[in-house]
Amino acid sequence: MREITLEAVRLLEHAQTGEAVAARERAEEVLRAATGDLADGPACMHFVRVVSFIAQGDPAAAVEASDLMLPSTEREGSAGWRACALASRAWQRLRLGQIDPAENDVDRVLRDLVAAEALAAEEREPIAAVNSLVAVAIGYWELRLYELAAPQFHSAYEMSRAGDGQNGNRAMWLLNLAEMHLGWALELYQISQVDEAEAHTAEAERYAMRAADEVSGGDADAWRENALLYAACSRADRDDPAGAAADIEIYLARLEARGFMPAAMTLGKPFYAVALSRSGRPEEALRVMADAVRDLPADADWLAVASTHRTRTVLMANLGSADAAAALAYGDSLAGALWRQRLNTLHAARTLKDLDALRQQHEEMSRAADLDALTGIANRRAFDHAVNLARTGHDAAIHRIAVLLIDTDRFKQINDTHGHAAGDAALRAIAAALTAQAGPGDLVARLGGDEFAALLDGRDEATAADVAVRMVQAIRAIPDCPATLSIGVAVAFADELPAALERADEAMYAIKRAGGDGVRLCAEDEAALAA
Repeated sequence: MREITLEAVRLLEHAQTGEAVAARERAEEVLRAATGDLADGPACMHFVRVVSFIAQGDPAAAVEASDLMLPSTEREGSAGWRACALASRAWQRLRLGQIDPAENDVDRVLRDLVAAEALAAEEREPIAAVNSLVAVAIGYWELRLYELAAPQFHSAYEMSRAGDGQNGNRAMWLLNLAEMHLGWALELYQISQVDEAEAHTAEAERYAMRAADEVSGGDADAWRENALLYAACSRADRDDPAGAAADIEIYLARLEARGFMPAAMTLGKPFYAVALSRSGRPEEALRVMADAVRDLPADADWLAVASTHRTRTVLMANLGSADAAAALAYGDSLAGALWRQRLNTLHAARTLKDLDALRQQHEEMSRAADLDALTGIANRRAFDHAVNLARTGHDAAIHRIAVLLIDTDRFKQINDTHGHAAGDAALRAIAAALTAQAGPGDLVARLGGDEFAALLDGRDEATAADVAVRMVQAIRAIPDCPATLSIGVAVAFADELPAALERADEAMYAIKRAGGDGVRLCAEDEAALAA
């Protein structure tokens, strides 16, 4: 599986450097290898499909691919790849909402992103963890929630830097940070926050130059040129606009020849025009922006479209166009409204994050209240709750459950001879051995002291007795542990569990009086088994 995951990392890079179709075809080949069904393959290759559709500007296909990916993350029990699917689905739905207003559901998008962020924080496998952090970051970035996106990119970078070099090209996350700060600056320029915008272009340059130094792998040249493009864009509003213009022209041409992602080209054009205008070439700058407006991709995001049109309008106004000046004033008033909308969305996202954190804290507290602190298995509270749930269920009159009441023999001997620390260690070993013999739908609990109990779902007398015998044998096999078990067994329909508990208790004491270290079915169940 590790080899497939590493191949997925390489394909993810190829998908974003002009080879999306080839990356998707290879991913689909791997996905179909086991059963022939695309849905049955590994989650990491599903993610390659998602990213390939994103790179091709097909948000509907990316959403569909994300939905197809989710069951694979459940099969694998991967919080990280599940976060990738949820976050990618979220921001591709945003793109769909730009195309079709009926698909615009920011609340749903935010809920997916907040859930994905929580899952990403749980993941420990490096490749899935890094990709999940980046997917969440891009989702927040698409909502223009730069403050929430930046920490995710930073975490992804630090994790990649600390890893073995096989969990993602760390320079990509630096590039993401550079691009994000450039976009942040463009939005700030539109609301006349010039000093703050220039602070973000300076930040973008720092990230871009670090990325250019740290690129690696087979696509290193493409990523380095992308980094140098962003570094040049960052200098457009500072002290060397002519040098910035020359560099932007070079790297735009190189990346276009590579078939690099159109978003990088679109972002670079406004900065190119600014650099040309500030270096005394306003007419040339206007021609660049006229071409940029004409060539805007159909799926370009709001900020790219707004920045492209605004830069052209600013250039026209600077050349004396009264109509452009009026249009600019109107556009800037809209930009102010959109900035306020961004702040409202940021507030909503932070509120959802706080609520989700409270929910998780409550769930953790509830789980802790149902666990025995010493052994880590269910406690009496959880056991009593399970009994009540079972006996009040809709099928309680027809659903059979076996009850095992378990008492530890000679436990006092351990405490008296070796001390309470040894007794605690023995209880933990006994709890682990009991749990190992139970099935996935069964419950094993410590009732207190050296007493345990189990509810075995859907078992008859024979299978329940077999589990109890295996439990007795498992305790005998614990090294250097003189303890044994006395187990009483009763089987009943779920609505009769209280009576079954009493019968199991009687059976347990009967075997204990007979010397312990064994299993006894209650008299009714012995008769039923004999029949």
